[in-house]
Amino acid sequence: MKLVVLFMLVTIPICCYASGSGCSILDNIIKSTINSSVSAKDYLELVGFDQHGPYVKKAIKDFKQCFLDQSEETLANFQVMMDAIYNSYGCQQSS
Repeated sequence: MKLVVLFMLVTIPICCYASGSGCSILDNIIKSTINSSVSAKDYLELVGFDQHGPYVKKAIKDFKQCFLDQSEETLANFQVMMDAIYNSYGCQQSS
């Protein structure tokens, strides 16, 4: 499970760099990931991977559950890390 989380986190800067829309969809997913009031079921609906089979659904639910199990302080620190990634040289969006 830790490997799945690692791969999902590693792809965030790549998705941000590849996106021409300013990462608005990705930002919404990340905010929902960090938000402890969003349930795993709601998160799965937001991400929209329910059509890819039971293994992907379970991986996404487990990923969200990892964040639901964290303290608010840890979630706030995760947001600080995401801000640092988005503001890094490799992920700056051109205006």
